[in-house]
Amino acid sequence: MKLWIAFLFLSLSLQAQTNSYEISFDNAVHHEAIVKATFPEVKSKTLRVQMSRSSPGRYAIHEFAKNVYGFKATNGAGEILNIKRDDPYSWIITNTDGTINVEYILFANRGGGTYSQVDLTHAHLNMPATFMYAETLQERPIEITLDARKDLDWKVATQLKHEEGNTFSSPNLYYFMDSPTEISNLREREFKVDGQTIKFVLHDPDPESDFDTYWEKVKAIVLQEKAVFGELPNYDFGEYTFLACYAPNVSGDGMEHRNSTILTDTETLANGGMTGNIGTVSHEFFHSWNVERIRPADLEPFQFDQANMSDCLWFAEGFTSYYTNLILERAGVISAEDYINGLNGTFNYVWNSPALQYFNPIEMSNQAPFVDAATSVDPVNRENMFISYYSYGSVLGLALDLSLREKNLNLDEFMQLMWKRFGKTEVAYTVKDIEATLADYAGAAFAQDFFGKYIYKSEMPNYKNLFEQVGLQLDRASEKPYFGASFKATENGLEISKNTFKDSPAYQADLDKGDVITSIDGIAMNSNDAFKDLLNSKNIDDVLQVTFERFGEVFTTQVRLTADPTYTISIAPDAKKSAIQTREKWLAKK
Repeated sequence: MKLWIAFLFLSLSLQAQTNSYEISFDNAVHHEAIVKATFPEVKSKTLRVQMSRSSPGRYAIHEFAKNVYGFKATNGAGEILNIKRDDPYSWIITNTDGTINVEYILFANRGGGTYSQVDLTHAHLNMPATFMYAETLQERPIEITLDARKDLDWKVATQLKHEEGNTFSSPNLYYFMDSPTEISNLREREFKVDGQTIKFVLHDPDPESDFDTYWEKVKAIVLQEKAVFGELPNYDFGEYTFLACYAPNVSGDGMEHRNSTILTDTETLANGGMTGNIGTVSHEFFHSWNVERIRPADLEPFQFDQANMSDCLWFAEGFTSYYTNLILERAGVISAEDYINGLNGTFNYVWNSPALQYFNPIEMSNQAPFVDAATSVDPVNRENMFISYYSYGSVLGLALDLSLREKNLNLDEFMQLMWKRFGKTEVAYTVKDIEATLADYAGAAFAQDFFGKYIYKSEMPNYKNLFEQVGLQLDRASEKPYFGASFKATENGLEISKNTFKDSPAYQADLDKGDVITSIDGIAMNSNDAFKDLLNSKNIDDVLQVTFERFGEVFTTQVRLTADPTYTISIAPDAKKSAIQTREKWLAKK
């Protein structure tokens, strides 16, 4: 057989074994889409098709099958095929002639980084929430045609490879599932960086001028994040796309993908989004290095039918969170003062948490399947046993950066080394690999000390000394009294709205979430302002007489006030010149 004939047969064979999808939106007003899929040349007697239970970038279980109905399957001749079910997520289809077509209705009405939304403003598609798949055929290429509604001026934006018209392709199932798609009357901006295209797609009702202003901020962020790693990743098809949907009908979210990211928020650019949404841009784009290519080994391969747990989210998500606002400062989007003031909330959340006694950063990462947009009906005690790996990792990234700067090193260079070893090569890493890389960069003793105290244990770095070297100061509000509860005002009094922190005055007095405080020292508690006024009149070690209601009964207790544990990070007015210079170098535009 001549060589060109062999290639022709191979090409025809590959085309025949391509799984194909179509999706249309005639009933978008009621949030429905019609999905059709064809699986050709099926060799087995049956084919199991299923909906995913997880989504790339999410770590918890999400039951996407609950929004599927009107399912039917036919063969190549259009004949109805037999179906049986042995679990809630799958359909087992009898194969009669090698071709299996499926069709179903999808209800979709949550626009964000996990689910899909179909309405008259857009079709916002996260693929695992939208499309069934056959696990046994996951290495096949995929072709999809999206019936964008012309009457609504819809256009398609996605990281999938464009073929023609509204038809796109993917080399396999994983890339397909990792490729969110926005279909709407969208607008676009793009610029070239080192021969690659960075594109921003916007679905937002606001004027063009708002987009142009926002786009300038985005470009500055892209260039500053490139400077951290020294180069852009090699994006597939030479393009990276921000898929932004800022509209009142979506849910606030951000979700990274290999060559794109989902950005959603209810704030439009003209309604707070100009400043409120830009942090997500910074965070998600950083993930195109850290997570998408510098990839935790325990997330490979990603499992679509179960929760995905990792030891490394303190680094993958947490260090990305550290850079989120630092990049905004370096890009000129926020001031140095705003950046430093912004450290306070996360710092206090982490280092005043009772959860430090239970889990280290690795173990906090393992909690992701229970917290990453996961839902449950039973109450949980997150206030006392969980710290977000985003926040925990962020303050540890800060500590590592400042610790390295004491040695005339820095976290940027360490991230570059991680990039060269694990990102460019796309060789997945473990916690031990991070430690070994830090040892190679900063010395074995330094790495062993940092990991031994702060990663494998939950000790707190000496931030006071670390901050002093960059001209900052760390203080504690030790002269203010502390009660230890959060409230919401009700008709009957102040209801404790969260679990009280372990060992706080309220906790020690056996006050709990749901208790309604009606009076303190005989003063009616009918607003948060009333409580603040009373607390401001008290001193540390004062004992309060608290009357409260629980389950319809009236109780009294005593609360002994302690010192407020809140930390304050601020610019030191008397900082040494050398410390100021170190701070300026840390925060300087690259």
